[in-house]
Amino acid sequence: MARASGENFPVALRLLPRAVRDHLRAIYGYARLVDNLGDEYPGDRHAALDWVEDQLDSLFAGTPRHEAFVQLAPTVQRFGLAREPFDQLLAANRLDQHKSRYEDFDELLGYCKLSANPVGHLVLAVFEASTPERVAASDDVCSGLQVLEHLQDVAEDAAMGRVYLPVEDMERFGVAADDLRAPVASASLRGLVAYEASRARAMLDRGGPLVASLRGSARLAVAGFVAGGLANLDAIQAAGFDVLGRTPKAGPARVLGRLAGVYGPSLIRRGAGPA
Repeated sequence: MARASGENFPVALRLLPRAVRDHLRAIYGYARLVDNLGDEYPGDRHAALDWVEDQLDSLFAGTPRHEAFVQLAPTVQRFGLAREPFDQLLAANRLDQHKSRYEDFDELLGYCKLSANPVGHLVLAVFEASTPERVAASDDVCSGLQVLEHLQDVAEDAAMGRVYLPVEDMERFGVAADDLRAPVASASLRGLVAYEASRARAMLDRGGPLVASLRGSARLAVAGFVAGGLANLDAIQAAGFDVLGRTPKAGPARVLGRLAGVYGPSLIRRGAGPA
């Protein structure tokens, strides 16, 4: 759990008050723990994910057993978090064990509904800022972040036999599964990555009104997620959309630069002063 919660913890979240940061770290840690078991566990991954479900049973019965879930319990209790988002994240990793292709972008977004959007629901719940409008905008942001992650991990996923680039789009751009295992991206693959990156950017751009609707720590946190996504899309573009030679990732300076752009204009749109 310590490893999971420390991996790539969004830069902006490190700027939040410790009490809030600890709650978000517990949620992020659960998501990373489940992902790590579904992607990296060397033993029976189905059994490992069943173990997570058993631990969730105990957690929501009020008797968490494993230390990882003992750490999560105060967050669940403090905010009255529903179990459904945790189950959805688990379901996404179970899906990964037997499904390796997605026919079109809509089907991929169905996967994102399980694998990414629940995180946004939990984050809004922690900030006690959930409304139907905010949840809908959060879904756009989280799905955009998931599409971005799939682009960054094309080579890694292909090595595990998984392809998250929609089959329909691969055929349109003339990209075959073997192209994803090459040392350098072909022109066709770069075109496909650019196309999917534009979709992810459009979804993240819809996060601007969400940021503008929030105040204080919530605004900073969500701005951090949006800014991190945009900065990493910038890094992919700067690499010429070649995601095979290396994994394009934005450094803290690029993320903070984007954060200023996302967080600042939200104040103008709201006509608000400092939180």
